[in-house]
Amino acid sequence: MRILAAMSGGVDSAVAAARAVEAGHDVVGVHLALSRAGGTLRTGSRGCCTIEDALDARRAADLLGIPFYVWDFSERFRDDVIDDFIAEYQAGRTPNPCMRCNEKIKFAALLERAIELGFDAVCTGHYATLIDGEQGLELHRASDNAKDQSYVLGVLTTEQLAHTYFPLGTTPSKAIVRAEAEDRGLTVAQKPDSHDICFIPDGDTRGWLAEKVGTATGEIVDRAGEVVGSHEGAHAFTVGQRRGLKLGVPAADGKPRFVLEVRPVSNTIVVGPKEALAIAEIAGERYSWAGAGPVDSSFACHVQIRAHSEPVAAVATVTDEGVRVVPAVPLDGVAPGQTAVLYVGTRVLGQFTIDTTVSAVPVGA
Repeated sequence: MRILAAMSGGVDSAVAAARAVEAGHDVVGVHLALSRAGGTLRTGSRGCCTIEDALDARRAADLLGIPFYVWDFSERFRDDVIDDFIAEYQAGRTPNPCMRCNEKIKFAALLERAIELGFDAVCTGHYATLIDGEQGLELHRASDNAKDQSYVLGVLTTEQLAHTYFPLGTTPSKAIVRAEAEDRGLTVAQKPDSHDICFIPDGDTRGWLAEKVGTATGEIVDRAGEVVGSHEGAHAFTVGQRRGLKLGVPAADGKPRFVLEVRPVSNTIVVGPKEALAIAEIAGERYSWAGAGPVDSSFACHVQIRAHSEPVAAVATVTDEGVRVVPAVPLDGVAPGQTAVLYVGTRVLGQFTIDTTVSAVPVGA
């Protein structure tokens, strides 16, 4: 196949490209410039889109003997990822920018251009596997559960899966990938993984948002509506947050309180006991299927609400209004804006963006 290898400058994408070359494919490497003013140096795991990363990707491509290009996707990234991130926080939701980047950039904008240029597939260093099932191509978890990235790929459509290539999916561990990189002479063999939001490399999401959307004083109330404090911007709070609340009125039982809800229209934060973070039901209107969708309108599955959280047994129901999921045990600290990915066994069935949640602990209980 003609393969376009997305090379971030990290060890995973470099080894994935190397394996594509070794498999006999016609491979071209590409690094995505996602910022017009990218940082010069990367600090540990901070960020993933610096000039240093681009140079690391180029060195890997040179070693592999494949053509290499840098494509400027900064405008598309700003519109589809950064602006979306800001808008979601302003709407009181907690977005996942990595999920949006996969959906809009790596497997939409990049894949579209790759197909236009005659490539058969885009190769990435994601840890996930593709299997030919009875009803077509299926997305499954990686062999290494500790590195499995199928959650952040849950947004991919059937058409996109047909043009993707994940060479690392069956690798038993990340240690094997690093050892292989060493053997191949790749200089990124021991490079740290990136864990932070790439466009907020210093990790100060609260300060970054304050610069973008400004501050506005509002009230912090308990579940009964009593004012217990104030804040300088609802965007600085997420569901489940405990620190930094600076409440002026202590709880009657003396226990700590947590953010239960963010109400952007009234610029109000609702706090309450930890028990109230337990969620008995989630629902969302925006959903997609990764391959063939469910046969029945109601079906048993497992739901995962974070990239590295444990999947929970649940029953999902699909209606004209969207997807509703009732977990077998309450979910902890779910925030609107998060992505819920549905699994059947190791297979990713699909995903939806959480719009509404129902607490397992009624007000006044």
